[in-house]
Amino acid sequence: MDFSLFLKALVIGLSIAAPVGPIGLLCIQRTLAHGRAIGLFSGLGAALADACYGAIGAFGVSAVISSMVAARVPLALGGAAFLGWMGVQLLRAPAATQARTAQDAATPRKAMLSVFMLTLANPMTILSFVAVFASIGSGHASSSGAAVTMVVGVFLGSALWWVGLSTAVSMVRHKLGARVLQSINRLSGALLLGFAVFQFSALLSR
Repeated sequence: MDFSLFLKALVIGLSIAAPVGPIGLLCIQRTLAHGRAIGLFSGLGAALADACYGAIGAFGVSAVISSMVAARVPLALGGAAFLGWMGVQLLRAPAATQARTAQDAATPRKAMLSVFMLTLANPMTILSFVAVFASIGSGHASSSGAAVTMVVGVFLGSALWWVGLSTAVSMVRHKLGARVLQSINRLSGALLLGFAVFQFSALLSR
């Protein structure tokens, strides 16, 4: 394994995951509401989606890239609708049933799958991976081994961020009362709705 290439991909995976957006917000909210495992698996769903897009970019699967870019509008609409639905669910959840909010996150598998699908709903990410991988791949042997190294690095870098985030949030989870958790749920719901509205408006303005 080319260690320098792996390290570059690791940093890329970490930098992609780190910015706080709807996925980070979901990971934080789910960790507070359901515990570290659910928050972690939610983040790993995003890491897995990043790895899938990374693989498409690293191996240069042009047919898949073209089809995903062509379907970017319906995919983005689906992602915005899903964000809006989760936002409404959090806003409507009463304090007495906080533990049952966001039912899509009731199990690790469902938590991972929901965020995996949500992350895949942004096909323009493929173009970013194609450009980045073309850049970091220059100077390295163009082979399947190098592509695998980059994909593994991206996944582990992204996963490292989600492990750290879910662990940090879980450390303060039991110090928060029911009223604070309810406020966090409602704030999270409002922010998710905001992300959904922004995505819808961006699509309509094109």
